[in-house]
Amino acid sequence: MIGRSLPFRVLFVPLLALFALANSAGVPQRYTLDASASNVSAQVPFFGLASKTARFPRMQGAVTIVPGAPEQAVIDVTFDATAIEAPDSVTLARLRGEKFFWVEKYPTIRFLGLSLDLESPTRGTVTGELTARGVTRPAMLKVVFDGDPLALAGKPVSFTGTTTIDRRQFGMKSYQLIVGNKVDITLKARMVPK
Repeated sequence: MIGRSLPFRVLFVPLLALFALANSAGVPQRYTLDASASNVSAQVPFFGLASKTARFPRMQGAVTIVPGAPEQAVIDVTFDATAIEAPDSVTLARLRGEKFFWVEKYPTIRFLGLSLDLESPTRGTVTGELTARGVTRPAMLKVVFDGDPLALAGKPVSFTGTTTIDRRQFGMKSYQLIVGNKVDITLKARMVPK
């Protein structure tokens, strides 16, 4: 009897350990962005005294979060650059033109986040890359969720992400005596389970 049960135990224990390891990361939670409740703004200093803010009201995207393994998170958001909004018609024309976003040639801007490092259940950093005007650069997005995204599986989750870029790295080098080089970007997004 003992001789017969030993092989079963020898096989069962490693299989149980492998099963637990395979399931420790949890089932990936997939979301789409609710475009009606999401937007992006970009604020830049103007004459060193004030600032101007442009907005990108149209976007689409998908988010995948893996409970137990946030480093495997993927945030893929594309903004419609042709829909950019600005505080006045002169600024809007310049932003849409060749010296800035050149929306006729580059109609989209994309942020691709490939890892989420959580500092707390609702705060963390997404590491990835930003593509604008045909140029891709590394980018880090500081995020604050309205709830623990790992505990809210199957429910909508909203977050705000912020980052600062140097516009010159994306080929936008004009008007440097008037327009600041550092651009503060804020992404507000609502994620809806698929």
